Amino acid sequence: MLSDTQITEFRTQGYFAMEDVIPGSVLDAIRAEYAALMDGLYAGWQAEGRVPDGDPLDFWGKLSASYAAGCDWFQPMDISLPGGEIAADCPMHFGPAIFDLVVQERLLDIIQDLIGPEITSNPIQHVRIKPPSPQLAANEVRAHITSTDWHQDRGVGHEDADATDMITAWVAITDATVANGCLQVVPGIDDGLLPHCPQVQTAIAPRHLDTTRAVPLPVKAGGVVLFHPLVPHASLPNTSDDFRWSFDLRYNVTGQSTGRDHFPSFVARSRAAPETELRDWRVWRDAWFSARDKLAVSPHIPIHRWASDAPYCA
Repeated sequence: MLSDTQITEFRTQGYFAMEDVIPGSVLDAIRAEYAALMDGLYAGWQAEGRVPDGDPLDFWGKLSASYAAGCDWFQPMDISLPGGEIAADCPMHFGPAIFDLVVQERLLDIIQDLIGPEITSNPIQHVRIKPPSPQLAANEVRAHITSTDWHQDRGVGHEDADATDMITAWVAITDATVANGCLQVVPGIDDGLLPHCPQVQTAIAPRHLDTTRAVPLPVKAGGVVLFHPLVPHASLPNTSDDFRWSFDLRYNVTGQSTGRDHFPSFVARSRAAPETELRDWRVWRDAWFSARDKLAVSPHIPIHRWASDAPYCA
C-alpha cells in the first residue's frame, strides 16, 4: 500500500498525507448518519423552544443555529466519553457508518504498513466539527470545535502508553484547507516527548517548540493525514464561511496500552487470529455504554498526566 518513500517520510518526519483513502460511499453514509442524528437533536431543541424552525435548514444550518442557541451537539455526536466527570446519561454516538470508517480496509492497510498486522482501534478518538471563527462563542475552548493548540498525541494519553506503537489517522469528511483550519505540523520526532501543560487545552509547554517551521497540511474530503505520536501538530483557525469536519482515529499494536485503558478498545485487524476481529458495530457501541455506566459511579480518572504547577508551565 505505502511506498518506501512514504514509510521513510513517516519514520523521519513523523507524518504524511494521502488523498483518496476513504471511498465516497463511506463518506456519504457518515454524512447521512450524522444528518439523521442532527435532525433528532434539533427536533428536541425545537420542541423546547430553544431553536428556530428547522424545516428550511440543512445539516449545516441546524448546526449553526443550535450552536448559536447554546445547544451542545458536540458531545452527542462524539465517538468518545468526555475527559471530565462522566454522567450516567452522557450522550455519545456509535453507529454503523462511523464503525465502517474505523475498520475501512484501505485505511487498515496503511496502518498495517506502519505498525504491523495486529491492529487495535484505540479509544482516543473524536469527531471534530469546527464552525467558522466568527460564529464561535467567546468562551469556546474545546479543541474539537475551535482551533487546536500545539501538542503531541503521546502527550494526551497516560504514561502506560509511552512505549506503545501508535498511529493517528486524521480523516477529512469535508475538504480541509488553510482557510478553514487544516492541520499544521512541525516536522520531526527526534526531540521525544515534550513537556505539556494544562493551558486553554493540553498543549506543549511555552518555549519548547519552534513553530516558525510549521507546515500546513490541506487534504480533500476522503483524504487522511497520518501522525506519529511524537510529531507536534495543531490546527489553524477556521477563517472561512463554512464548517470544517474531520475525525481523529487512533490505532495501536494489539496488546499494548492504549493510553486511556479505562475506555474500550477493540481488535480491528488480526492476521494471527482473525476470529478476534470485531465486525458488529453494536458490540462497539455497547462497550462504550457499559464503560459509561461503570465510570459514572467510579472515582474520576483524569485523561491527561500534566500538572499546571510544573516548572516548565510557568
